[in-house]
Order: sequence, then C-alpha cells, then structure tokens
Amino acid sequence: MFPILPAVPRRAGLLLLSACLLLLPVLGWAHGISAEDRQRMLDGGYLQYVGLGATHMLTGYDHLLFLFGVVFFLSTFRDVAKFVTVFTVGHCITLVFATFFGITWNYFLIDAVIAISVMYKGFDNLGGFLRVFDMPRSPKLLAMVFGFGLLHGFGLSTRLQQLPLGDDPLAMLGRILSFNVGVELGQIVALAVMVAVLAWWRRSPSFAPIARAANLLLVFLGFLLLLMQLHGYLHDSRPGDFRFPVEEHRHIHEDMEVDKTVDPGRNQL
Repeated sequence: MFPILPAVPRRAGLLLLSACLLLLPVLGWAHGISAEDRQRMLDGGYLQYVGLGATHMLTGYDHLLFLFGVVFFLSTFRDVAKFVTVFTVGHCITLVFATFFGITWNYFLIDAVIAISVMYKGFDNLGGFLRVFDMPRSPKLLAMVFGFGLLHGFGLSTRLQQLPLGDDPLAMLGRILSFNVGVELGQIVALAVMVAVLAWWRRSPSFAPIARAANLLLVFLGFLLLLMQLHGYLHDSRPGDFRFPVEEHRHIHEDMEVDKTVDPGRNQL
C-alpha cells in the first residue's frame, strides 16, 4: 500500500536530525496525571474529565506519533476515516472496559509496547517488510492498527485509573465516558492538523526526498521512547540500582576527607 521510499538526501537527513534533537526535551514529558489534576477531578464534574481527556491526548506524544505514521501516506478522506475509525474503536474498547473493571498493568511496560507500535509504523512506512524480510506486502494494516488501538487504549486506561473515579458504578462509567469523549475530541484536533499539513506537504517538491527521513525519525523517536519507558520501569522496580546509596556517599566523603577541605581561617579578614 505504501511506497518504498528512496534514500535520504544528506541535507534532508541533517534537517530531520536537528528536529529530532529539538524534540528530545519534549519527549521527556511523561503524560501522567499530576496532583493538581487529581484535586481538580475531585472538585469538578464530568466536563473536567472531558477537558483532561482532550489534554491527555494532545500531550500524548506516543499516541500522536503513531497516528502521524498511520496517516502519513493516506491521501483520501475515505482511507483516513477508515484507519482512524478502526484505531478509535480499538482504544475505546480497552479504555472503557479496562478502566471500569479495574484491569491494569505496569504503565511503564504498556508505554514501552506503545513505543514499539510507533517504531513498527515508521518501519512499515519505509517498506521495511519488503526490504528486510522480503515479504510481498506488509501484514494486514487495518488489523494491526486495530490491535495497536487496543494497546493504546489500555495505556490510556492505566492513566485514567490513577484518578478518583468514585464508588458509584454509574457515576464512574459517566466519568470514564467523559474522559473518552475528551480523548476523541483531542484526537480530532490533532488529526485535522496532521492531515492538513501532510496534504499541503505532498504538493511540495520536498515531500519525496524528506519522506524517508521523516519515517526514519519516527522509528528513532519510538526507540527513544522505548528506552525511556524501560528505564522508568527498571527505576520503578529496582530503585536502588538508580540511586546513589546514602551510606556509600558518606564513606566516599570520609575517604576523600571532604570535611578537611574547609579552611576556617578564611572566615577572618
């Protein structure tokens, strides 16, 4: 379905590498639930959940990167609607049901697999299955997008379950659905921008030479997100491996005789 892209021109590669370096701090923002959001949920109503859902999607860089990869080569409204609908149905299923029934998992690991979905889409856009695995075509893309949609919804669910959803089943369902509505509104806004930019870009002579570099960047950013999430998981499960032990720190100070490096005589004029 997607073309096999040509080699990346040197100038395009440098341009995309620069963009990647600029995006590194942005990718460091973990789209979690802050203490302020928790309190706001307690004090507010369903509209608060709608707003948080929209904000969460618009700052969910892993979700947006995957969607960008999905629509990158889709040039008709029918194709965009088809793939986005499949993705939306998938993430709605797990978002609603996993949250309502309290099904969860370590969110670092879920986000790590979501990062792999970003890498997968960039690899697919590059014609990787034909180039690397000598396959006549990519695996059924609609099915893959649906499967990844289920996964992305599970990731959204783990974040939503950090919020106070209440004990009343009907009220809890209302909050879950409100959050889901917000997610869909945020997705519509993000997709409208992506599709408009891509439609304009395809008419530009720069699209063909930079398209390959853009998808290589997508794979790299997915890999970067994967490393970040795996680091977060290891830090979360084995925190001692990532902290400087206090006792060892004290012994180092003693060995270096740090206390003797201060000259009290300098306090006198």
